Amino acid sequence: MQFTSEQRVGDGVRERDFALGEIPGTLWTPESAAPAPLILIGHNGGLHRRDSRLVARARQSAAYGYAVAAIDAPGHGERPRSAVDEQARADLRRAMQAGEPVDEIFESFIGPLVEKTVPEWQTTLDALLSLPEIGGPVGYSGWTAVGIRLAVVEPRIVAAGFFAGGFVPRAQREEARQVTIPLLFLLQWDDEGNPRQQALDLFDAFGTKEKTLHANMGGHAGTPWFEVDDGDRFFARHLK
Repeated sequence: MQFTSEQRVGDGVRERDFALGEIPGTLWTPESAAPAPLILIGHNGGLHRRDSRLVARARQSAAYGYAVAAIDAPGHGERPRSAVDEQARADLRRAMQAGEPVDEIFESFIGPLVEKTVPEWQTTLDALLSLPEIGGPVGYSGWTAVGIRLAVVEPRIVAAGFFAGGFVPRAQREEARQVTIPLLFLLQWDDEGNPRQQALDLFDAFGTKEKTLHANMGGHAGTPWFEVDDGDRFFARHLK
């Protein structure tokens, strides 16, 4: 892992960009002598890890006492998109404009992306836990499809917060039954791109005995900011 930039961003938070092979990432850490527990923030939709809302979440959680890391998944942020990615996105736009079903397009696009992204997160996790300022345990927050797979295959993750507003492939819907860690699930009641009942069915499928659903009115991007505070308190119960 090579750090490429560093700055102080207020509230005692140090923000550093890093490169790990082809994986670009950012790490936020509190200025504390004690090793901090770690939260991985996953994002989808082609977003950059420096999307303003993601950065704000990360900085607040770091000020709360966590180390927080985000990476750009394949085809996201700084990383180039393949011809297959571009075609899938074009097919999706065409189908949505025509009012056609899009689930199979999402399945063919998101499924392989999960398969590529999860090993990169595991590689990143190996590197992060070797740093003296990070001591674990580890939580995950964000992109549900990747989070489900990580919760199933990565024993170092002990709690997770998932955002319901994203397509979850069939493979991860089946894997949800194997998720046994404490879970906080955020749902936007009027999410324009994700059927409410589908999200509720997924919540019901999770195998953990400790799962909490927070549902708020509003569309896909309308998650209230107070959910960040609630998320930090959720992780405090399980990481600190």
